[in-house]
Amino acid sequence: MATSQSKEEQKDYLQLFTELLREGVLEQVEQQLEEMHPAEIAHLLESLPTDLREIIWDQVPPEAEGEILTNLNEEVLATVIRGMDPDQLVAATEDLETDDLADILPEIPQDVVQELLLTMEQQDRERLHAVLSYDEDSAGGLMNLDTVVVKTDTTLDVVLRYLRRRGDIPETTDTLFVVDRDGHYLGQLPLTTLLTSDPGKMVRDVMEQDEEAIPASMSAREVANRFEQRDLISAPVVDAHNILLGRITIDDVVDVIHDDAEHSLMSMAGLNEEADLFSPVLTSTRRRAIWLGINLMTALLAAWVIGLFEGTIQKYVALAVLMPIVASMGGIAGSQTLTLVIRGIALGQVSGSNARRLLSKEIWVSIWNGLIWAVVLAVIADLWFADYRLGLIIAAAIIINLLVAAIAGASIPLLLRRLGADPALGGGVVLTTVTDVVGFFAFLGLATIFLM
Repeated sequence: MATSQSKEEQKDYLQLFTELLREGVLEQVEQQLEEMHPAEIAHLLESLPTDLREIIWDQVPPEAEGEILTNLNEEVLATVIRGMDPDQLVAATEDLETDDLADILPEIPQDVVQELLLTMEQQDRERLHAVLSYDEDSAGGLMNLDTVVVKTDTTLDVVLRYLRRRGDIPETTDTLFVVDRDGHYLGQLPLTTLLTSDPGKMVRDVMEQDEEAIPASMSAREVANRFEQRDLISAPVVDAHNILLGRITIDDVVDVIHDDAEHSLMSMAGLNEEADLFSPVLTSTRRRAIWLGINLMTALLAAWVIGLFEGTIQKYVALAVLMPIVASMGGIAGSQTLTLVIRGIALGQVSGSNARRLLSKEIWVSIWNGLIWAVVLAVIADLWFADYRLGLIIAAAIIINLLVAAIAGASIPLLLRRLGADPALGGGVVLTTVTDVVGFFAFLGLATIFLM
């Protein structure tokens, strides 16, 4: 979601509207909303409880409703749409860009969709179906079909006259796309080149051909990486036959980066980045209960391992004091590796070709860190409990657990990706289980061997 406000300003808006609603001053609410950008209003709606959200929505300027809907996350969007009557919903969405309409169409009731399609021209309906035919997380799902194309055998003067006659160009247009008579993509004509070159020159003499088009099947994450690496503002999208379909602009890519960052953060806790902050208690409880249940199973597994050494722990109480240290060190070390690998996968920096080298590097890092902290903990344990054997045991356990943590942290994301699962979802739980079980087993197992 794009917004020009700082976090401080967003907080001020939230506080202001909460106070205005509490005082019942709806005229001031309406006035404030008229001065805000639709994306800012969307952020406000996501930040308010459902009852206050409904009051705010009733005061929103009708001409801004469509763009506000496109900036809401899926769950809040569904809630707002359920409160709109069909005529209001059609009026709010009929002037949206094709790609924006395609994003919110799944949340619109089917009868309203049919009514909306009837209000559209045949060309617009075909454009909408073209966007909907691609996965929403692909370049085809991101693209905007509103492009300006020119032919190679046209002079720049003719292109300039065409643009003046056209009257306006699509937002975020920094370049025109060059195609042949059959619509095949050939290159680009930057507006800077168009404005600074001799008007008598032909398009084919000044166009740029070094920028490859983006295949419609390319994933949204790969698209974002290309924009970042090449500092693009817009890029053409083509089908398998190199036919120009549309374009992707930087504002779409910013949304992808924002959503991807939210997804990675929320997935590690088993949550959905599209969830409503103020969703019903029972709904939130049900979602989180599943993740807590999974965590309980892994905790029971670790507890079972501890139970295997109950006699050893009863005899040497110091083991119970030191146990959490071994598990915690392994968990932190593994999380560092896991985070690096997940980030590398997201940026396209980790693949089968370099995974082995990465694993080798992480193993050596864990060995050196294991040796350093093993010595530190051995000294602490010896001084604390006056038993050098306890120091040696925890030192050995730390080295073993850090080594296993590095292997698990590097391999779990790669394995999950190979299985078609999201590396960010579940990776942390699996890793914690591995480091806890191995840490407890190594520490208590060594203690049983050498102290009993």
